[in-house]
Amino acid sequence: MKKKAEPMHQQVRAAAALLTAATSLALTGCGQQTQAAPPPAHPPAVTEFNENGVTVRLSVSDWDSSRGTLVATFTPDEAGFHLYSTALPAAGVEGVGRPTRVAATGALAGAGAITADAAVKEIHVEGVRAAVPVYPDGPVTTRLPIRAAAPGGATLLVSYASCSTTQGCTIPVADRPVRLRATADHLSFTG
Repeated sequence: MKKKAEPMHQQVRAAAALLTAATSLALTGCGQQTQAAPPPAHPPAVTEFNENGVTVRLSVSDWDSSRGTLVATFTPDEAGFHLYSTALPAAGVEGVGRPTRVAATGALAGAGAITADAAVKEIHVEGVRAAVPVYPDGPVTTRLPIRAAAPGGATLLVSYASCSTTQGCTIPVADRPVRLRATADHLSFTG
């Protein structure tokens, strides 16, 4: 018995179905299932301000819903200016200098010691018996591990002073507030 030929429109449909299946296999890696892309993450928390001769950039890295690292970069506006060590006493050395610090309050708290990316050096200031610990001239970046006790508002208190051995010092900044908000999965600066 002789087989009947299929009508042309059925052949076209069969070819189109085969082409669609082949394209689908090629796009999915030969039959492997593809995973959906993860939902877009929240943008990183970042803010910046300039006060008394220093630009301060604050950001939060590695935030995982309750922990992260607060990164603060202090950049003097003029060449030849340095910042003081994070270990400097709050009142300075014999009244000279102010520590470079960031403290977290409210819904956030420090979860470790603040560290800096620059080595401390000691300078001698006329009229001051003890050496004063400073960072080399230029920008300094500090890191402070932080944790959220609960969702809610938080305040960072930023302190620093910049000086030059030839041009004098700027007015110190003490506990300048910067506001944040912590949610269950995100941390953001609020102004």
